[in-house]
Amino acid sequence: MANGMNQSRLDVIEMQLGLPTAQETITVYIDVYDNSLSRKWLAALNHLLTGNYHLEKNYCFLGFADGPRNGTYLLEQINRSIAAINQSALDYKIDDHFTLENSVDERGGVNHDHFNQLHRYFEDLQGGSGHISDHYWRADNVTRWHIRQLNLLCHEFESWQLSWRKKHKAPEWQRPSQLMCWLQAPRFTLDTEDYELFGIDTINRSLGGVYVGVNKAVGKHHWEVFQDEGRDSRIGELTTTSLKAQTEAAGDFDIEWANDPGAFHWQIENLKAFREWLTANGFDPEDKSLTIGHPKVGQVDLMRSFGTEDYRLIWPQLNSHLDVTSIKTSAAQATYDYHWWDADYMEKQISCLGS
Repeated sequence: MANGMNQSRLDVIEMQLGLPTAQETITVYIDVYDNSLSRKWLAALNHLLTGNYHLEKNYCFLGFADGPRNGTYLLEQINRSIAAINQSALDYKIDDHFTLENSVDERGGVNHDHFNQLHRYFEDLQGGSGHISDHYWRADNVTRWHIRQLNLLCHEFESWQLSWRKKHKAPEWQRPSQLMCWLQAPRFTLDTEDYELFGIDTINRSLGGVYVGVNKAVGKHHWEVFQDEGRDSRIGELTTTSLKAQTEAAGDFDIEWANDPGAFHWQIENLKAFREWLTANGFDPEDKSLTIGHPKVGQVDLMRSFGTEDYRLIWPQLNSHLDVTSIKTSAAQATYDYHWWDADYMEKQISCLGS
């Protein structure tokens, strides 16, 4: 069902991708499934397009090993935000500095101890969903922007480093993805029937699969904690302090551009260990209200979009078009003529967050 065969189709989304260096844009065609969650999600997406909400282009294409937002750039931005927070009026100082040497472990992967600490700084400064930190309330809009960057850059570097390592050791298992997030996107509450789209098996995502966006509650979910803290970790000993089920969503969505690992023995064993970890920490692995995994709401028509279903031919096309220029549904459309590399992009985002 790579292209959504046997699924009732609710709509088709057309998304234009390009870059100034690209001779022409790519049109990505997304078939939207007809299910309880996708109907709410599509209505929310149409609202974002009609209202011309700001698409967050500095947190959009993750895990592209050869993309312009590489590890060196991301670490520079982390240190820049730490410096801005330290120079602010907040009574909170971060005595830390990120380099490639202290951000990568001996195996070439992410130094999770260091990056869990970075996420802890963010949690201290912003707080959790419904329990915003006093630091965040007292911060001005510029400082709030930098606090938020600690979280986004943490996840972006982890995604980039994983793909960079895989590129040199097992290139077919690079993990590129696309996160479509809009600033100040209104949220809607998940209903009981929506939980049926979750589950441990949905951790495995298909190439071109379209999924409701990242958790709108502040904090890591169970799978992230298991991956970052290890199978021997226990909830009461976590470096990170938040572990949230997903109760809300928005018109945001993710596109998986990596290969589905679900049929491979190492992933089967990994998910088995995750089930054991959940049980050891007092969770029921079959409880879908934990909202583990990724609820699927659509699928990119790979043949129509790229002329192939082969990732080896799709990834080069994406690598030269890592910018969203427009999105169109049957009911709404929007054009995005700004870019993360614009000199005034930070100011544009701060203006949106402060409104």
